[in-house]
Amino acid sequence: MQFTAEQIATLLNGEVEGNLEAAVSQLAKIEEGVEGTLSFLANPKYEHFLYDTKSSIVIVNTDLVLQKPVTATLIRVEDAYSSFTELLKIYNAMRNERSGREEQVFVHETAVIGEGGYIGSFAYVGKGVKLGNNVKIYPRVYLGDNVVVGDNTILFPGVTVYYDCIIGENVIIHSGAVIGSDGFGFAPQLNGTYEKIPQIGNVIIEDKVEIGANTVVDRATLGSTVIKSGVKLDNLIQIAHNVEIGTNTVIAAQTGISGSTKIGKHVILGGQVGVVGHIAIADGTQVQAQSGINRSIKDKNMKLGGTPATAYTSQLRSQVVYTRLPELEKRVKELENIIKELRNVNI
Repeated sequence: MQFTAEQIATLLNGEVEGNLEAAVSQLAKIEEGVEGTLSFLANPKYEHFLYDTKSSIVIVNTDLVLQKPVTATLIRVEDAYSSFTELLKIYNAMRNERSGREEQVFVHETAVIGEGGYIGSFAYVGKGVKLGNNVKIYPRVYLGDNVVVGDNTILFPGVTVYYDCIIGENVIIHSGAVIGSDGFGFAPQLNGTYEKIPQIGNVIIEDKVEIGANTVVDRATLGSTVIKSGVKLDNLIQIAHNVEIGTNTVIAAQTGISGSTKIGKHVILGGQVGVVGHIAIADGTQVQAQSGINRSIKDKNMKLGGTPATAYTSQLRSQVVYTRLPELEKRVKELENIIKELRNVNI
């Protein structure tokens, strides 16, 4: 689908500088633009690309002062970055537009399906499932019995949602994610074996959550594992049973959260962070990648790093000391020799 500079400017409340009829059908980075693509310029460091880009249209800030002539048609807006983001959302929605029900789908007779929406081939919708309006269920999605999915939620191919789990509105769950698998609960026996503890709770995912590919959220032993509104989980994350994650928290890839840990609001966990179980992490905590948290974090808005995690600035100072250890060892030996010589003189 093609759009002209005039149409895009109308959409963004911008002003065209150049050919009103310049047409684009794809988006591209400004340094990789070709004819028929739309790019944007927000960072002044990339301005030099503007004068050589082959993109047909470039979105720029209103206050940009050109240093050279440009061949591309410009659309001037108040905030080029935000405007381009809005276009990305529109473009992505168009690409992922699906509707209706494809062939070879199983939907149990007791399932309740809202208006609009999409169910792809080989999807399984179990007994008592409730799907809201405009829900998109891509091919090979499995929804166990009594699962609830809110309006406008998207489950990409291969997502598995076990029985009794609840997913809110405007949620996005990417391919391969598993919601509601058993928590890791085993009771040690006197003979050295482990007896499985039934996991009979569920998972509750609130509104506007996004969960990355191959991430796993385990069901609770009792009660619920809870992912609160606005949480963003990267790919390959493990969320254990009975964990609670507060609103608008962001967690990067390969992080593992052990059972019954409570994570506050607006927390940021870097990649490969490990968190032990049965602790609490205060609102606003930020943790550097590959750190290990082995105790509760009670003070809000702390920045932590290392294993075990300590205050980030202290961790940086410690890293400087570590790099100087060979030099410090040499100086200590020199001082020891000087002290020894002084003692010999005194004798």
